[in-house]
Amino acid sequence: MTVDTVFARRKMLMVKISDGNGTVTLRFFNFNAGMRNSFTEGKWIHAYGEFKRGNHGLEIVHPDYKFVGENERIATESSLTPVYPTTEGLRQLTLRNLTEQALQLLDGATVSELLPNGLYDSQLSLGEALHIIHRPSPDIDLDQFDQGHHPAQLRLVIEELLAQNLSMLALRSKGQQDDAVSLPVSQTLKPKLLAELPFKPTGAQSRVVKEIETDLLKPHPMMRLVQGDVGSGKTLVAAMAAVAAIEQGYQVAMMAPTELLAEQHAINFQGWFESLGIKVGWLAGKVTGKAKQAQLDAIASGEAQMVVGTHALFQEQVKFHKLALIIIDEQHRFGVHQRLELREKGAFDGLYPHQLIMTATPIPRTLAMTAYADLEPRLSTNYHRAERPYRQ
Repeated sequence: MTVDTVFARRKMLMVKISDGNGTVTLRFFNFNAGMRNSFTEGKWIHAYGEFKRGNHGLEIVHPDYKFVGENERIATESSLTPVYPTTEGLRQLTLRNLTEQALQLLDGATVSELLPNGLYDSQLSLGEALHIIHRPSPDIDLDQFDQGHHPAQLRLVIEELLAQNLSMLALRSKGQQDDAVSLPVSQTLKPKLLAELPFKPTGAQSRVVKEIETDLLKPHPMMRLVQGDVGSGKTLVAAMAAVAAIEQGYQVAMMAPTELLAEQHAINFQGWFESLGIKVGWLAGKVTGKAKQAQLDAIASGEAQMVVGTHALFQEQVKFHKLALIIIDEQHRFGVHQRLELREKGAFDGLYPHQLIMTATPIPRTLAMTAYADLEPRLSTNYHRAERPYRQ
């Protein structure tokens, strides 16, 4: 081992180490005198990091390292060294030490097995799987491990999927215990809306609307997911659900992930609702000053019966008036917690709003059962000829 302090564009510590077959330079930019003095010729060291080709041959910049004794210098590690995702202020060594402490605590603890026998092929316990994941032996099948197909990895995947699914089902069960406004089928506004349309709703739209209307009649919050391609008519489905609430004197809010999409929805609803005497409110980041205050007042008073917006609907100054239905477009762009936050914000007199979630993102049924387990999924995929997307 040789040690040099180099003054180039910036001060750096360069330590050359050799195993007798080759030489590697360890390069440090952040160091102090104590660190500099700890590197002395003749010491043995284990270093870990990413090798790069530098001006002086192979080098590692800011490696992890530890000094070892004479008898340890050729010792083989009992496990491979894990590499964890890091963030500023959190080093690999810290994560490894914390993980090691957790594994030691795991060894002396009784871990309950949540998975029933026969649910997975591997006979590994949860504790054994965690040890293999974080401390794999040197002879492990690395190809299988890299592809995520090792039995220990699959064991944890099943555990995490089960926990996710159970938490979402618990969330759904809790929501079904809450109270909501019972909304009968619209007898006035819905027929007028349909009469204004230049087309007849498709069979898929009519079927989904009927299911939604059945849910809205119940005294518990609806939590329904409507999935359909762009142009399949999901927005019209949402409009027909909205008039059921508006006809009974309640408010409806629709949230979209971008201002452009929210504005498109606002224009659509204004076009459909203007002849019905329904006022549509619009709230987004670009609505400021007096215009924003006018919208806030209209929302709080209930004058705005249909409210369309972006994340701006979460703002503290937004006060809803008897909010009975929340419509969210592209749920995956928000997340469950934001949806629940809007639900809590719209609650009044111990009643929670119904929720209708729309997405154009194709979701395999198995994934929908996991990611949207708290929702009741339905498809709306039939196009009107004039609405079918095409390529120019």
